[in-house]
Amino acid sequence: MNKEDSLRKKIITVLEEQGFKINPHVRPADTNKNTLKQIQQKARFEQIAYHKKFLRTYFDVAKTYCKNGTDIVPEDICLELREVKSNTLEEILFRWWNFIWWSIPYQRSYGRQMRFLLWDKTHNMPFGLICLQSPVLKISVRDNALGIPKDELDTWVNRSMNAQRVGALPPYNKLLGGKMVALSLVSNETRKEYKRKYKNYVSIIKGRKLDSDLLFITTTSAFGKSSLYNRLKYRDEMVVECLGYTQGSGSFHIPEDLYEEMLGLLSDKGIDVARCYGHGPSRRLKLLSVGFRYLGLPKFEYHGIKREFYLFSLVKNLRDVIQKNQKPIWVDYPFDKLTDYWKERWAMPRAERMPEWKDFKSSDFLKKTEKMLKEL
Repeated sequence: MNKEDSLRKKIITVLEEQGFKINPHVRPADTNKNTLKQIQQKARFEQIAYHKKFLRTYFDVAKTYCKNGTDIVPEDICLELREVKSNTLEEILFRWWNFIWWSIPYQRSYGRQMRFLLWDKTHNMPFGLICLQSPVLKISVRDNALGIPKDELDTWVNRSMNAQRVGALPPYNKLLGGKMVALSLVSNETRKEYKRKYKNYVSIIKGRKLDSDLLFITTTSAFGKSSLYNRLKYRDEMVVECLGYTQGSGSFHIPEDLYEEMLGLLSDKGIDVARCYGHGPSRRLKLLSVGFRYLGLPKFEYHGIKREFYLFSLVKNLRDVIQKNQKPIWVDYPFDKLTDYWKERWAMPRAERMPEWKDFKSSDFLKKTEKMLKEL
């Protein structure tokens, strides 16, 4: 069996083991949320195993900032938005929870990147995570909905970010903390931090200076329809809009070892497999697409897991800004006002109506996590 036949067989085998059907294209065996979660477990555990040394090293640090549900007094929650910077406590905690908590594996960010921790000052612990990164250049559901002219696509996409991580940590997740994290995307503070960081940003791809005002943020649901983003409001104003569904493409379903093996195959054929900064966030997907064609597995980059695609606009007239070159009319959502609204609208009613949030025991969660790290 030659290298190509061997790699082709490995890819089909690992996809079937994850729960995909090949007929002849890749599709999940079922579309219920439990099946979709299970499909992504292999990639998640592979990632955790790869970062196991880091996760073990800082286990006690994470433990220090993890409390029981009964330790939290909902009405006393006081949040601040902290940008995560290198070599800080915030970065340690962000990375640790980013790998451990989510069922969807984290994918390495390319291009522009901003990470935030929402921090509960009263209880001195992390509340939630946000990870923003450069978006993929071409996404039909976004480009069609916003009416972006094809010859101006890079201009407008480079004035947006994609949220790869948006969510609350325990026990705040049971108080609908995810709603607060999502609201933070449209906060004045998020926009100002972006402008500060990218004030003199120069596009690597075309070597030109871009406007540093962030116009919009996009994200996708984890599995099908999202209860987190659906009809999310600040007072009487909708802050998020569902644009439709993605086509179900990506790279999480291909393990890292097979991806590296595919790169070796492409390199042997004289294809440039450079993945350095400047190639954009869709580089991995492009290389996989080329590799699949060489292996006679066309369109295997389409895994068939379609997700809702959401838009958080930071201006009130986004489509007119893009299509008619109008001056942006910025939304005005101070972070502290968003926090007050979240507590009044979601946190306090949930705390009184569903006391299950008190059931979270940090010791049980940490024991389970420690056991997983030992077994991987």
